[in-house]
Amino acid sequence: EATLVFDKITIYSGLPHTVYQDCIPEGIEIIELDDFREPSWTWFFRKLKEVAHLHKTKQGNFGITDNLQAAYSTGKTLRARLSRYIHRWTATFHSEKWIQRYYKWQERTFKKHPTTQRYLSVLESNAPDILYFTHQRPPYIAPLLYAARKHHIKTGTFIFSWDNLASKGRMAGDFDFYCVWSDLMKQELLTFYSEIKASQITVVGTPQFEPYVLDRYESTREEFIERFNLDATLQTICYSCGDIATSRNDELYIRTIADAIDAGTLSRKLNFLVRTSPAETPERFETIRETYPWIQWNVPQWLLAREDHSELWSQRVPMPDDAKELRMVLAFSDVGINMCSTMSLDFMQFDKPVINPVFGNVANGLYDDQRFLKFAHYERVVASGAVAIAKDETALIQQIQNALDNPHARVAEQRALLDLQMKTPLQGTSKRIATSLKKMISHG
Repeated sequence: EATLVFDKITIYSGLPHTVYQDCIPEGIEIIELDDFREPSWTWFFRKLKEVAHLHKTKQGNFGITDNLQAAYSTGKTLRARLSRYIHRWTATFHSEKWIQRYYKWQERTFKKHPTTQRYLSVLESNAPDILYFTHQRPPYIAPLLYAARKHHIKTGTFIFSWDNLASKGRMAGDFDFYCVWSDLMKQELLTFYSEIKASQITVVGTPQFEPYVLDRYESTREEFIERFNLDATLQTICYSCGDIATSRNDELYIRTIADAIDAGTLSRKLNFLVRTSPAETPERFETIRETYPWIQWNVPQWLLAREDHSELWSQRVPMPDDAKELRMVLAFSDVGINMCSTMSLDFMQFDKPVINPVFGNVANGLYDDQRFLKFAHYERVVASGAVAIAKDETALIQQIQNALDNPHARVAEQRALLDLQMKTPLQGTSKRIATSLKKMISHG
């Protein structure tokens, strides 16, 4: 879509250029960026900025408070002691003026860094009209953002996920323009960043879901059955995992469902498909795979582009075939189960019943995943009635039975929630982004 509205496109990539060879049109220039590894002082002032933002926005926000507490280090290393100092200092000095000071001090620490100097040189020679960042948070984009501002190049970014504003830390820097999912996200951006004006924000939709309406990712139920070796006469339950950092009870939920199917507790036989998180490799499930060899697994086809990177998570790249597999899982599974993840929204795109198991709390010794129900972005989900919440084994099995017996019971609530979270239709999302960027060039 961008090639239809721009004369030239350059991708400044944190990934090796080889990952693009089968998925972008010819004629697009790709410039690989250095792996910016933060000097110690850069880290210090970045953390001051981020933790100050958490203190500034924590009032009445459980998710922010939870992340603030999680960021507090009790270790004995120098960095751990500095982290505690940062928390104490910013508990008092966290106004927007102070945050902007920390940001300026952070920039001073890397403005003469060799990586920053190379970015300045690259942008001077390429001279783009606008530099668009597809994620607003990675700390390693700060030098490139700084270089763009020094060359008076307009900058825009996309707010990557539905929980990034209401539950996560400060953005990597200040941009000229912001693309968001919906009016709801626009209001969140104005709330958490008081210096941003409404005129800087454009509602474009949600590109991560756009493959679900593109013909090239479609498949049939027969392909789904064959791909995962399922019984075509049975309905299919899909459990989608989070990563171990936030979804530590996944094994418990998989065992609970598998035991119920094995014991005949549910009213019918079922296929059971588990999709692991693309953010991690699936080794932690080896014991479960041995115990329940009849469970079918969908391990996401994400390439680890390179292993010697400071932010390893950023080097995981989804392959086109994985987008097709994900779409068929969503389209042809009969029930979607996950622990409060974005996958709830994915399943809703196909009007599938969604169940969120959250067995853990502060009293029962399990990893406390019930706390996620109080995060701002997920409070709305719970309040909407679009998902079933299961806080123990009995409730989970009952909710699975309910979903199988009455799969359309929550469709109206799901569609209302999707309308709130992503107001614009999935069709045309990429086109809206491309045309919006073109308009930003001539804006003010």
